[in-house]
Amino acid sequence: MNKPRILWLNVLFFLSTFLLAAIAVPYRAITHGFDASEIMFALLCFIFCGMSITAGYHRLWSHKTYQAHWSLRFIFALGGAFALQNSILHWSSDHRIHHKHVDNNDKDPYSAKMGFWYSHLGWMLREYHPTTYDDYNNVRDLQKDPIVIWQHKYYLLLTLLLNIGIPLFFGFWHGDIINSILLVGFLRLVLSHHTTFFINSLAHIWGKQTYSDKNSARDNGFLAFLTFGEGYHNFHHIFENDYRNGIRWWQFDPTKWLIKSCEYLGLTSKLRISPEDRLEKAKLAMTLKRSQQKLATYPNPEKMLERLQSEYDLLIVKINEYYAVHKQLLSERKKELVNDVENSELIKTCLELKKCVAEQQRSWKLLTAKFV
Repeated sequence: MNKPRILWLNVLFFLSTFLLAAIAVPYRAITHGFDASEIMFALLCFIFCGMSITAGYHRLWSHKTYQAHWSLRFIFALGGAFALQNSILHWSSDHRIHHKHVDNNDKDPYSAKMGFWYSHLGWMLREYHPTTYDDYNNVRDLQKDPIVIWQHKYYLLLTLLLNIGIPLFFGFWHGDIINSILLVGFLRLVLSHHTTFFINSLAHIWGKQTYSDKNSARDNGFLAFLTFGEGYHNFHHIFENDYRNGIRWWQFDPTKWLIKSCEYLGLTSKLRISPEDRLEKAKLAMTLKRSQQKLATYPNPEKMLERLQSEYDLLIVKINEYYAVHKQLLSERKKELVNDVENSELIKTCLELKKCVAEQQRSWKLLTAKFV
């Protein structure tokens, strides 16, 4: 079969920007130097671009994990154009296809099963899906957002104004146009591109499959640091409607922190989170599966497998009992039916069940420690 035609404009763009960032920036640093203000402004622009993609393009528009005030949507729309990763409409359409057909080489636009190079950059260098390039049927909801349509219509103009205008403006103001073009223009753009592209490539081949092995997505804390929290990708592919990627307080997810902080300011609302019991049961199912696979390599594993399954079933029962009571308690608290917190029988039952779950979890961890 003939390979799809090469998109020479994309090839030249990615190659030239990368070479300027990789060669011209270090050369300029050695021969001329960059001061703290230039480095700080480039970093701020990089953060602005990155957070506009993660909080805006990804979690707001692609997955509708929360709602945002028009002013915040407008800022994200500008940041996305500055990041030069196509319009909101196009990016979100591709991303929804990716989630629907993840790892399907014929349908996933950046399938990780095609290899690192393809999923990282190669999918944009050839015309692999020409018939679906302008098909936005899967983002009809976004076409009702006037900011999305405005950005899509004027995307090329916005990218030129922002990617040329901001470096030039800062260069004129600070007194060194060449430094600004190299740092704020090219280096910031290349870093923004490739750290985002890591989610399509590295996050599907490097890390742990914490919640599921039904697709190639992985959880990776180091990638989360590079990508404003997007590195917990195995979680995201299973619980894509959750506004968080790093669900624990200690997990690095500045995008989550931004969205939550904006809620206090009235700029975001209706933040969606996945039920805690579903998260726990997904992790347990993966631990059970890995333990069973490991045990299958042992001689005469039948009794151990039976015990493992029994402990797992018991833990699931206890989790279901606890969360059923916990949900009932939350519901009654909302209705203000539980006034006496100290003496409420429902509270006591909930605490007892929570203690039972914790005890069973300790037993489960001791049993599976050698297998995971």
